Amino acid sequence: MTLKDRLQADLHQAMRARDKTRVSVLRMLKSSIGYEEIEKKGEVKDPAIVDIISRQARQRRESIEMFRQGGRQDLVEKETAELAVLQEYLPAQLSPQELEDLAKAAIAEAGAVGPGDKGRVMKLLMPRTRGKAEGSAVNRVVTGLLSGSAP
Repeated sequence: MTLKDRLQADLHQAMRARDKTRVSVLRMLKSSIGYEEIEKKGEVKDPAIVDIISRQARQRRESIEMFRQGGRQDLVEKETAELAVLQEYLPAQLSPQELEDLAKAAIAEAGAVGPGDKGRVMKLLMPRTRGKAEGSAVNRVVTGLLSGSAP
């Protein structure tokens, strides 16, 4: 079963259960996938869907932070519930130690010696961490390792 099929089945189940939050998130996700298919002029596969879900999750995290700063606890709770639904469809997230180990392996593979080689390392590392870690976290770890300081 593809991720797209799973989303559709879960949407039907959420509609039957009258779970408004889940229905809303899954509809938004299907809409985003539809827009991506229109843009690409073809069906999107699971890796692209994981990217879409990751983007949506990142947007929720940013919104949560902004709402916290603005003192809007009601919206923080709403966004947190939506983020929880999105995370069900993402691969398990890498622990900081796992991310650091992958980064060290990519640095060795690229033969990187300093911050100027960060682009080559990121090019190797990002496909390996797709959906499993945020790009900002990967960037922070790689920068820390290449500059000689702890991430």
